[in-house]
Amino acid sequence: MTLLAAGLGVALMLTARAVKTQRESPVDTINALLPQTQCAQCGYPGCRPYAEAIVAGQTEIDQCPPGGEALVTSLARLLGRSTTELQPNFTGLPQPAVAFIDEQACIGCAICLDACPVDAIVGAPRYTHTVIAAECTGCDLCLAPCPVDCITLHPLAAGQGKSQSEATH
Repeated sequence: MTLLAAGLGVALMLTARAVKTQRESPVDTINALLPQTQCAQCGYPGCRPYAEAIVAGQTEIDQCPPGGEALVTSLARLLGRSTTELQPNFTGLPQPAVAFIDEQACIGCAICLDACPVDAIVGAPRYTHTVIAAECTGCDLCLAPCPVDCITLHPLAAGQGKSQSEATH
């Protein structure tokens, strides 16, 4: 019994060492840098498909608004490319925006809660909902599911950040 246990221990140790030496794929490395908002603002349905497209050379590294300039710089450094500026308008959005819920019109259906990939909408069924502006990426994924059209995107002026007062809307 002791020999069996020792044999299993050695086998597990060798397996662990083999797994540890395997390198992470380039897609996994890039995906780990992405913000994981799954907002589709890059033109891909989520962060992993965007990472796959970057590795395949099908897209550029400057198409993730939630990641911002810091992400572009990190990706450029990782991939040995020159740093470029973030391309804010590649998805057709006129400019960065934040969602706003008309609380008078909201019926509390909670459909928008599941639609928001970054959990920027707070509320509960049968209660009014609101958007945490500082968390909202402006992806517009919450607009279509709203049955009463009480959610709108409010554009942010160039260079304007999301203020504390906006965080309550």
